[in-house]
Amino acid sequence: MDGECVKLLPQLCKVLAVSGKSLPDDTSLEKLLDWFSGLTNLGTGLVEACPCLPAFISTVIHNASPDPTILSFTFKLTGLLAATESSFKLLQENSLLLGSVFDPPHRWQEAGFWDDPCVRIGWVQGIRAMLQHPPALHFLVESDFTKVLLRLQTDTSLFVAAAANDVLAHILVTQSQLSGKCVDMEREEKSSIGKTVTMDADVQRLALTLGSSSDYATVVMAILEHVKASLVSKENKERHQTLQGLRLLIVVFGQARAPLLGILLKAVSEPLEALVAEGHSQLHLLLLDVLLTAYSCSSHDNPTTGQHNPTRDQVLNDPDSGQPADSLISHMLDTYKPPELIHAGAALLRRDHRDLSHKAKAAGLLLLPLEMITGLTLPGTQSAGSAEQRCSLAELMNSKTPCISLLCVCLTHATLLTCTPPDVLPCPIGSLVTVILSLLRICSGQAPISPIGSSKAYRNLIGCGKVQRCSLEALTALAVSPGAAERMSEVFSVLIEYLDNPDSEPTVLHKSYQTLLKWISVLPVPSSSIRDTLGQVVRKRVCDVRWEVRDSTVEFLGDLAALSPSNDSAQCASENPLVCSFTPHLVEALQDPESYVRASAIKALAQTFTLGWQQGAAPSQQQTALVKQLLDILSGDTEGFPRRAVIRYFSSWFSLWSQNAPGLPPPRSSSSSSSSSSSSSSSPLLLTSSVGSVLSLGSADLDWEVKVHTLELARLLLHRALSPLGASASLSGSDAASPRQPAPHPYAVTGQWAGPGGQGEAGDADPGGALAGLVEQGVLAVLLSGLFDCDRPVALKACGLLMDLRDAVCPTPAGAAPSAAVAAVTCKLQGCSWGKEVEALLERAGVVANGSKGEGSKGCDWTGDEEEEEEEGGGSVRVCDVLRSLDLDERLSVLSQSSDHVQNSPLSLLQDILSIGDRHADPNSQEVIVDCY
Repeated sequence: MDGECVKLLPQLCKVLAVSGKSLPDDTSLEKLLDWFSGLTNLGTGLVEACPCLPAFISTVIHNASPDPTILSFTFKLTGLLAATESSFKLLQENSLLLGSVFDPPHRWQEAGFWDDPCVRIGWVQGIRAMLQHPPALHFLVESDFTKVLLRLQTDTSLFVAAAANDVLAHILVTQSQLSGKCVDMEREEKSSIGKTVTMDADVQRLALTLGSSSDYATVVMAILEHVKASLVSKENKERHQTLQGLRLLIVVFGQARAPLLGILLKAVSEPLEALVAEGHSQLHLLLLDVLLTAYSCSSHDNPTTGQHNPTRDQVLNDPDSGQPADSLISHMLDTYKPPELIHAGAALLRRDHRDLSHKAKAAGLLLLPLEMITGLTLPGTQSAGSAEQRCSLAELMNSKTPCISLLCVCLTHATLLTCTPPDVLPCPIGSLVTVILSLLRICSGQAPISPIGSSKAYRNLIGCGKVQRCSLEALTALAVSPGAAERMSEVFSVLIEYLDNPDSEPTVLHKSYQTLLKWISVLPVPSSSIRDTLGQVVRKRVCDVRWEVRDSTVEFLGDLAALSPSNDSAQCASENPLVCSFTPHLVEALQDPESYVRASAIKALAQTFTLGWQQGAAPSQQQTALVKQLLDILSGDTEGFPRRAVIRYFSSWFSLWSQNAPGLPPPRSSSSSSSSSSSSSSSPLLLTSSVGSVLSLGSADLDWEVKVHTLELARLLLHRALSPLGASASLSGSDAASPRQPAPHPYAVTGQWAGPGGQGEAGDADPGGALAGLVEQGVLAVLLSGLFDCDRPVALKACGLLMDLRDAVCPTPAGAAPSAAVAAVTCKLQGCSWGKEVEALLERAGVVANGSKGEGSKGCDWTGDEEEEEEEGGGSVRVCDVLRSLDLDERLSVLSQSSDHVQNSPLSLLQDILSIGDRHADPNSQEVIVDCY
């Protein structure tokens, strides 16, 4: 523990203990507990190392009017200190301090503190923290705190009730193992406080089997009796107790193992049967969760190893364990009302219940509402629901709200139906697709009223966007299912109808585009007539008055163009007449008044021109004009989304060109590229002539994300230049695997600085030329500008890239000198926003710039010609000197830390809390803002 913190702890405890001096920010107390907890986990004995803490606890407990927040904090702190046996004994010996702290709450009730939920939850969490060893359980039983926990288990505050549930489950499951460590086991039928307890034979057998003391048996019996009593309550005012009892069983059944599981099941089987028989609608889902948690196939597996647990199977199949859950679930499915019935079927499939007959019935239940609405007969629904349940369901479907709700449940779980074996779901996937298409037609008002279907339900569903979206999502999921191709033409027809429908909501249109794209990616467009119709519909939607519709349409065209050319069912962008015919509309969308649409149009254009980049085709006049328009957006658009999209456009362009021309030297400028081979003089000319402007504009942008994307483009250029030097190994590491990245801070920005992936082909190693090219292009200027940027993600990424450059061209061993070609490369610092920062670092390193400082320099002139610089009067410095003087390793360490790594320290936290005392002492002082999460 920090010595400064130890010195401040007594004073801090004094401030906290003073009545009425509560903190304005309660989270500071939680941070204090987190710090104490961390020290305890490291093995620090807080009671021995900080005697002021027990004294603080005693002061608060004996205070006649403690602050409720401080009292709650004291409960939690006491439990934390008593979590180890040694500290527990010390606190017990300290004038029975534990008994005074967790005194039966009638004391706090008389004082009026127990009415505050924060006090009750502090008490519960303190008990929970302490219950880590058998002596703590003995203390719980001896003090008769089990009754308090059981009362709080049905507390009106859900937070308190949930915390009490957690403690009780911890006692039942975890304490059974901890109590088994006791050597001196009491096997009499008397508790440790001398009270006679009539133990249930099974509970006593459990205690003996686990080698536990009677403390554990006493607690188990009390909890079981409480749960049994809560489950048989029938009055509405007691329904809350039943709900909490079921929630406790769900937590315990999910963790318990044999023999505890069998005893618990036997103890609660009768009240569970009674609840199932009563059929309370408010309890049906919790009841089903209890049964599925205890008996489902997944619960038979070891949660740690995933292996089958035969001992647990034996417990579940033991007739002495009570009524099997299968019969209870069958009873629920036979007697529940339609709404609960549908939800139960969905839960059975969602939890992957092991019984195939129940699975088949659940699948039929989910198909039944779809069959009733559409009038189409579906195999597998014949045995779903009794005649009475079917009549009740048909009547319910005529009401709008329950009809929509049940249909959405059925459609949401349609994907689970495709995962069931054929013997469970005899309904073919093609029939399910047909039913969903029919439902979509009903919702759009295009389907005639079926004599079998419900006419009232038809009217309720027309224009219902919720059902339409759920149907489209289900249709998307079914695209990859076997047998879906049989309904391909119908699917495309219905989706085009939706896209053409003027009443379709923007969200429904967006879902329609997504569904259509999914089906196109799996199956080919069936006919040219459908393609022509789709083209007409999309042409109308790209000019829609609603910007959401325009945005979805532009996104669809870009995603359609991006479909992999290797997929036989997908058309390449240049061969897809639908995409090519809409390129002018995408260019026009660059002028859209909505920034989201402009950004989507830029992305779609990048995807449309991908094939041309890959083949190195000569840029068309349209592409040349587009590049100019994109640069105008980057320099003048007032919204950040389009500007970010422009940078990503050029990054994608350069990345694809580099992948398809790996042997070519890195482009520098339009003039130098004119002497390149004819194979590289088309697309690279247009690209390299604009890269400099993109880098300059992007690095000067006010949006930090634009600057990060600009650095990504600089990374690609850096990789292109350095890969012939054999530097790919140092540049190819991912963010998580890079060897130089320090251990991540919990709040640190990650994934922003590591070198690029991929590897170009090695060419002639010319480090001096590569470095000069990077300076000439402006890459070095972008990196240095980013290094001194006020946004940490930008500086972090720039720092990593500069380290890559330094390691590639400048030797790192002490005293090593760079090659003559590399040493000759210089850069000019004057006129740049970061120039003074670099000059100051160079002066401290003893590096003197060449030439004199010129006056009136306007911007950065990056060149390797020293004579020209001296004639202009500007100072220059060698690039290697700059890279070595920046102390990049130290900068990376600092940038990788949290932005509040200083203010969020334990010492700072203690100082903030202490400042509260000063504020109370001086009423005229300003309010202190304490560090919080």
